[in-house]
Amino acid sequence: MTRADFNELVQQLSRKLYGYAFRILLSKEEAEDAVQEIFIKLWKMRDKLGQYNSPEALATTMTKNYCIDQLRKRSNLRFEDENRQNYNYITTQTPHEQMELAETNEILHKIIDQLPEGYRIMVRLRDVEGFAYEEIAEKTGQNVNTLRVTLSRARKLIRDEFNKYQYEPKGVKKISRKVF
Repeated sequence: MTRADFNELVQQLSRKLYGYAFRILLSKEEAEDAVQEIFIKLWKMRDKLGQYNSPEALATTMTKNYCIDQLRKRSNLRFEDENRQNYNYITTQTPHEQMELAETNEILHKIIDQLPEGYRIMVRLRDVEGFAYEEIAEKTGQNVNTLRVTLSRARKLIRDEFNKYQYEPKGVKKISRKVF
């Protein structure tokens, strides 16, 4: 795609994408930023745009996904702010709560250590070390969507194993007996 073709595409889509982004984000500045980000992404992939039946549909989908990501980030920031405010009201933990937390962390670390290597690496990078999906994708060379699926599966394994620990009687070993 030539620069002139791309400029024509920008002229055709800018109002439509802006309106779409504004309806989702409800903010003029954020909608403008979203459209600008989408056009930057489209420019970077301009050589591949010919492979798509409808660059307009691609741009609309990209805009929707970008806006949803922005909403998620916004809600995460709001949640973190609320947690910081609520944290001020929390007093120190009782010794019993500290012990339970330590046991839970120990169990979770054991479960993570027993995961298959691919799952274990992803969980550590994302949930333990706090890397963003994009950073993990750069480090591992995997697609962001693949990372999300892998992490979802790993977290399900962790959750299932952790639930086994919660409902297992403490201090009692299960003994299987053969009946003849």
